[in-house]
Amino acid sequence: MHVLVTGAAGFIGFHCAMRLLAEGHTVVGLDNLNDYYDVNLKKKRIAEIEAEPGFRERFRFALQDITDDQTLRDLFSRENFSHVVNLAAQAGVRYSLQNPSSYVSSNLTGFANVLECCRNSQIRHLVFASSSSVYGLNTTRPYSTQHNVDHPTSLYAATKKSNELMAHAYSHLFHIPCTGVRFFTVYGPWGRPDMVPYLFASAILKGESIKVFNRGRIQRDFTYIDDAVDGLVRLLPVIPESSPDFDPATPSPSSSSAPWRIYNIGNSEAVELNEFITLLEGALGRKAQKELLPMQPGDVEATFADIQDIYHVTGFAPQTPLTEGIARLAAWYKEYYA
Repeated sequence: MHVLVTGAAGFIGFHCAMRLLAEGHTVVGLDNLNDYYDVNLKKKRIAEIEAEPGFRERFRFALQDITDDQTLRDLFSRENFSHVVNLAAQAGVRYSLQNPSSYVSSNLTGFANVLECCRNSQIRHLVFASSSSVYGLNTTRPYSTQHNVDHPTSLYAATKKSNELMAHAYSHLFHIPCTGVRFFTVYGPWGRPDMVPYLFASAILKGESIKVFNRGRIQRDFTYIDDAVDGLVRLLPVIPESSPDFDPATPSPSSSSAPWRIYNIGNSEAVELNEFITLLEGALGRKAQKELLPMQPGDVEATFADIQDIYHVTGFAPQTPLTEGIARLAAWYKEYYA
């Protein structure tokens, strides 16, 4: 495959590019290297890819922004991609309360540009990142792709739901095979410093207090990065087709008459934040000073993935226990920020 990975300097994008290159594919990694968080971390991820023996010959980095439609069209025209993995997005639930315009620009306008380029190219398959956040106010768990997702609790979640709808429209109109993946709280080495595991690791090692929302009773389906990428990469060769069982009179939220599908990618286990903190304390060898706070606006109390759909089509099943994943995260964190 000749794959475009947008957001390649990001957490999941970096690991996805590494996995594809390790499997022998060629990859163009696109990223705008914005300053939402430490740009040096993003640059070091790209340097890590280029330093891997044998990868440099099959990897090219494109310093571009998906909101620039002309440069994106030029890239598609030059490269003749077979597959596209769209991971470029403005991330973060809480930041969407402070800077909503960046979410509209990147997650909506930028994704529309990607869809237009796929429309005008011979793309075999577009796989794009959605989020567990789309489940919003739904309290039926585990979260299933059969569930309604019409009640988001943040603008970030609303943009991800919009991505699913936009992809479906293009798939229906122009027969572009599209697959959306709803990631559940991905963590691991090289992660984003604005995410809870890294904020906590930093504060614990510095002897500072950590902000624990909902008094630590929040539950999350923590998914180790290697498992998340494994699920995504397994889906790339699984080209969606029109579902023969699709009934327009009672349409299923997870299938369509168009070549479009949605899957959950998670660890399929809800873990209380207090338990995560305890495991992180053990891995770091230090106790946390907790500042217990009420629920944060835009957050949901629990996430828990039903992954039966992706298991049935790819055999995907997470392989990394939480204790092992946190140990790897802690070891990387202490080495990187030594």
